[in-house]
Amino acid sequence: MRFGIVGLGRMGANLARHAVEKGHEVVGYDRSPDVTRALQREGIDPLSSLEELAGRLEPPRVVFIYVPHGDPTEEVVRRLRSVLAPGDVVADGGNSHWADAPRRHALLGAVGIRFLDVGTSGGIMGARTGACFMVGGDPEVYDLVAPLLRDLAVDPEGVYFVGPPGAGHFVKLVHNAIEFGMVQAIAEGVELLVRSDYSVDLPALFKTWQHGSVIRSWLIELMGRALAEYRDFSELSTYVEDTGEVKWIVEWAFRRDIPLPVVAAAQTMLMQYRDVESPAAKAVALLRNQYGGHPIHRKKEP
Repeated sequence: MRFGIVGLGRMGANLARHAVEKGHEVVGYDRSPDVTRALQREGIDPLSSLEELAGRLEPPRVVFIYVPHGDPTEEVVRRLRSVLAPGDVVADGGNSHWADAPRRHALLGAVGIRFLDVGTSGGIMGARTGACFMVGGDPEVYDLVAPLLRDLAVDPEGVYFVGPPGAGHFVKLVHNAIEFGMVQAIAEGVELLVRSDYSVDLPALFKTWQHGSVIRSWLIELMGRALAEYRDFSELSTYVEDTGEVKWIVEWAFRRDIPLPVVAAAQTMLMQYRDVESPAAKAVALLRNQYGGHPIHRKKEP
């Protein structure tokens, strides 16, 4: 299949690489020309504008968006509305608010362009080697794109049609809320180990936990990898990046009197970690870097 990707950052670029390796043809556009040109060496057709992207695809065109949620995504959707044609498909693969999907579905649908909200999980590594997709939209549009998604997924079972517009992004953000709680629990375990009376080889312990323990998981594997790379916590800042989307789920739940003690506490700690000296904070930052490529901050020199 020949399709387009707008946004060639960590997720978009790795999905493009994976697609090329699977035999697909990818035309890519990024607001940074240097980024686009660099990917040309990896078999991705670099474009200088969205108009050029539309011209290099055959109808029905399929274009994925992997840019930051909010205004950047809105801008790309509106620009694609003016360059694509009836029957084409726009798939938002970012962490957009689920309420934006029905509105964008209607906005594009008014000119005959079809829309899918595609929650994408697996982090930058999953994008490169096989992701997990949760899709909202019209069933017939999903059927058109599903073969490509199954090819880019970790396996065919890693693609799920959730329901109408907004459903894909809603379940993806619930996924992110669960992720926050799991990351916080792992980080608190790291703090207990660091502050204990025992000199524990943390990377070795986390590797052991991957073999048969109840808590074995990809996050445990990533935490062990990060601890092996950053053995000296003293040089790390406690500042943790927060892209903000889990706040949407917390607010939605609280308006409906749905208790979220674990997720709400994890979100609160993410903000509190900016002002405290805590091994758990540094563990959260390391783990978020491992699965999402979020920056790790080091302490500033006095």
